[in-house]
Amino acid sequence: MFTTSRTLPRAACLISLSAAVFFLSDVQAQSFRTRHVRQEVSTGRARLVGQLEPTTPLRLNIALPLRNEPELDQLLQQLYDPQSPLFHRFLSVQEFSDRFGPSAEDYASAIRFIEQNGLRVTATFPNRLVLNVSGSVDAIQKAFHVNMGVYQHPTEQRTFYSPDREPWADSAVALWHISGLDNFSIPHPASLRHEAATLRNATGSGPSGQFLGSDMRAAYYGGTALNGAGQSVGLLEFAGYNQADVTNYFNKVGQPLSVKVQGISTDGSSLQCTGKCDDTEQVLDIEAAISMAPGMNSVLVYVSDTSDVSMFNRMASDNIAKSLSCSWGWSPADPTSDDPIFKEFAAQGQNLFVASGDSGAFKKHSSDVYPADDAYVTSVGGTDLTTSGAGGPWASETAWTSSGGGISPNAIAIPAYQKQSGVVTAANKGSNIYRNAPDVSAEANTDNYICYNGTCAGGWGGTSFAAPRWAGYLALVNQQAVANGGSSVGFINPAIYAIGLGSAYATDLHDITSGSNGAYSTAKGFDLVTGWGSPNGAALINALAP
Repeated sequence: MFTTSRTLPRAACLISLSAAVFFLSDVQAQSFRTRHVRQEVSTGRARLVGQLEPTTPLRLNIALPLRNEPELDQLLQQLYDPQSPLFHRFLSVQEFSDRFGPSAEDYASAIRFIEQNGLRVTATFPNRLVLNVSGSVDAIQKAFHVNMGVYQHPTEQRTFYSPDREPWADSAVALWHISGLDNFSIPHPASLRHEAATLRNATGSGPSGQFLGSDMRAAYYGGTALNGAGQSVGLLEFAGYNQADVTNYFNKVGQPLSVKVQGISTDGSSLQCTGKCDDTEQVLDIEAAISMAPGMNSVLVYVSDTSDVSMFNRMASDNIAKSLSCSWGWSPADPTSDDPIFKEFAAQGQNLFVASGDSGAFKKHSSDVYPADDAYVTSVGGTDLTTSGAGGPWASETAWTSSGGGISPNAIAIPAYQKQSGVVTAANKGSNIYRNAPDVSAEANTDNYICYNGTCAGGWGGTSFAAPRWAGYLALVNQQAVANGGSSVGFINPAIYAIGLGSAYATDLHDITSGSNGAYSTAKGFDLVTGWGSPNGAALINALAP
């Protein structure tokens, strides 16, 4: 029934109608540029068992696409080319947002779309890439034109929820990805190993020869001049932690704790680990990073119990920690969905280390490798280290048999730094098409002593130790780089591969040439068990931060 023209003056009717036409023409059916529906759902391998209750609340992250991405890719090449005048001239968050983030207008438009569809924006970010959102299943279904079903997991004894089709939105702006639409893959620590009865080398300073974090500093750095002063390390954690466990560790090993440990909840998740919560992964990451760089300003512990996106994006938006670490693995619906944030890391001079996993060689359909096989991270494998004695220097190193490594099961394309002649060889069985991992490695055998969950014990291992150790080591590198008048060194993969292919390789890195992880064996140079190897003291620091 049309009554407007009878109750309003003719001019007012025309103005109102014009505004409505303008608004409608500005709104389009926007398909997302990433994938959301798992093959298990689309192929029927996962059996539908019901519908998700409409009143169920969910937390989502809605991401917008980058602007000028080809220009950003070109800039990244220049930032990491030593011959370029832009070498290591990294961007601030504001500079990145102005050039490559969504415009302020588009960000505001996305907020309006969310609120008009009965959802609530719970957090915004300075880079304008992501919005934290909450809402009911009913509102989510209507906003994105999906049905949220409950499915039987094909490989685990549980159900999961998922949309039945790819979402789309009646939005005035393009959208990139929605995280949180399914819980098919639950993030977990990189298969942490505990073998209390196993002690092979017994050359550490801890009880019964177990390794302490300080032993890693002695073995991989070996000096005293650098302690990480002025630097921060950022850790990604899917659960909170107990500061008492961290304090207990340093008291037990008789070492001072002067580094501030600051928890940052990125979406309202609890920073505390209580009840059935297990803080083993979280506190060992803290202990390992601090032990390598005991004079750092802070360890920033980014916590969310559901969302890697909110943590990664907060790390980029804060841009405080230039060295980041993740010891968790999961399987995303689309392995490209985090790349805009990872590119921002590189543009801002941040480096993300990721544990390569503790299940040996990657299987073709591994479900927990990501993000260790992403092209924009430094993937860290595991070794079995021997030192000359308690607190002594590096003596020898072999591959840890459970070190994750191989060819990307997510079919991530081989990055430019791996396309160079001499990286992929017949000996290492790498791929010339897909990303190969890991890039580097460090001690990960089950001979480490930590404190956690109110107790302390040895027999712990995993690449969960190796990644934060490298993060702490990079804090030393960045300390020296800044002291020499430079900036942080940023994404280290281009430099590491240049070193590996150069004449100083044997001086800067320990080439691990003994051992295997099942399908792959170590080889001279780069391999799919230990990458280019472990850091060789001050030599690598001087190579990365001359």
